[in-house]
Amino acid sequence: MSKLRIGVLGCANIARRSVIPAIKSIADFELVAIASRTKVKAEQFALEFDCEAIEGYQNLLDRNDIDVVYMPLPTGLHEEWVAKALEAGKHIHVEKSLAMNYQSAIKMVSLAKEKGLLIMENFMFLYHHQHDFVKGLIKQGEIGELRCFRSSFGFPPLDQNNFRYNKELGGGALLDAAAYTVRASQLFLGDDIKVEAATLNTMNTDVDLFGGAYLKSPNGMFAEVAFGFDNFYQCNYEIWGSKGKIIVPRSFTPGAEFKPVITLEQQGDTINYEIEAENHFVNILNEFKRCVLENDFEPKYSEILNQSRLLQELKDKAS
Repeated sequence: MSKLRIGVLGCANIARRSVIPAIKSIADFELVAIASRTKVKAEQFALEFDCEAIEGYQNLLDRNDIDVVYMPLPTGLHEEWVAKALEAGKHIHVEKSLAMNYQSAIKMVSLAKEKGLLIMENFMFLYHHQHDFVKGLIKQGEIGELRCFRSSFGFPPLDQNNFRYNKELGGGALLDAAAYTVRASQLFLGDDIKVEAATLNTMNTDVDLFGGAYLKSPNGMFAEVAFGFDNFYQCNYEIWGSKGKIIVPRSFTPGAEFKPVITLEQQGDTINYEIEAENHFVNILNEFKRCVLENDFEPKYSEILNQSRLLQELKDKAS
């Protein structure tokens, strides 16, 4: 396979702003076509990104010149179109959260296994070097033994027409902002954490607007996470240890030109480390490419299922 030929299923803002430009920047990818429900929207994107416009999602999936589908559709549409894409023999790079619930995630992953295809959630932040740097500080013993992981991700109200306020489309803070904090908790506490307590607040709306959770690992380490759509902006995590603390103030959304600053606090001392800027959208796409070329799918299946399990636990505990 000389290049991975990509089709985009949907014209979301994240596709235009971040993912499609990243696809175009990678020599081993070829952007073939973009599909929308309307011809006009597809043509607008296609003109901007120099590819073919397709009206209707199924018409893109029926093509034989596409290997990979990038799917920036709302979560509520994923199960239908992921299944159709897998049946059409396409690998899938899909926006988070993949599934409305854990059973839906199991269904999609099972089909991907049956078809021998990759499905991967676009948790791009995981592939930014700043988190490896943090792990290095921990490994070097800079904060002693780990005691607590805390993370917050939230922002002021969005436009009320945004799909994130539509329950049927998978709206709500749990499947959006919370997903980042829960995924980051696994990065430092491991995959075997469980949700011990949680709260979700709707404020008399159709979806959960903000909430929080307490997660615990078998060895007693724990995470405290907070998230929301009706909050003062926060995008951070901190790791508290027996001898110090690490603060990552731009943990989930560092721009391609942004140089993150990691703060290490120890008794009577504070050190700020500036990290080189990099594009985590490019990094995750390169990881997707590696997985396809090396037929390395199982770890991504496991990541999806563990993440969905935890979000389901959070929802159940909050009920």
